[in-house]
Amino acid sequence: MLGFPLEARPRQHPPPDPMPPTPPVRRQPARRARRSAPDADAARSPLTPEAWIDAATEVLVDQGIDHVRVDVLATQLGVTRGSFYWHFRDREDLLRRVLQAWRDRATVALTRRLESAKLDPREQLHDAASLPFRGRAAAKAARIELAIRAWARRDEMAREAVDEADGARLAHHERIFTALGFTPEEASGRAFLMYGYEVAESLLHRQGSAAEREARRRFVEQLMLSPLAVAPAGSAR
Repeated sequence: MLGFPLEARPRQHPPPDPMPPTPPVRRQPARRARRSAPDADAARSPLTPEAWIDAATEVLVDQGIDHVRVDVLATQLGVTRGSFYWHFRDREDLLRRVLQAWRDRATVALTRRLESAKLDPREQLHDAASLPFRGRAAAKAARIELAIRAWARRDEMAREAVDEADGARLAHHERIFTALGFTPEEASGRAFLMYGYEVAESLLHRQGSAAEREARRRFVEQLMLSPLAVAPAGSAR
């Protein structure tokens, strides 16, 4: 009997051994360097002590000493309070540095520059008398000085700084008049009058036109250089 060939059957193989499951890999979260608040502020802001001192001086001039506080300055500079303590121990330390910066700029450096710029004492006297007329720089210096003198009326530390500055400036003027040939006593009196004129001209800078103020300056210079008239012997004083 004719028949059809049987269908070829595939050869059976035993199933492979199951692979053991691969344990999931746990990724460790990236470790971030922990910074304290002051460190973070320092990384964000390259502020120097001078930036804090300048900001404090600006607030002092515009708002008064009571507003020179760490939180006010930090807000103005766009940083947190922690940045402040990288440069200063406390508010008192900042205020001391504000006074020191004012002394260095407005007295020490200025006196050194005036004394080294000219050798002739007459020219030095002219430069000193011209200080209140030096444009924006003079106006800014006068505003800072007024604010510090107002502060000094109620604070002993500021008072001492102002007294020291006044003494150094008077000594500079005395050296000028001594070099002009006046006796020590007369040099001291003329120095006081000359310095008083400069302070008054800074305070009263709106009194008179530019021409009138210039005329005052020339008159004061001439007056300071003129010898005192000697009264005849036996005349009433």
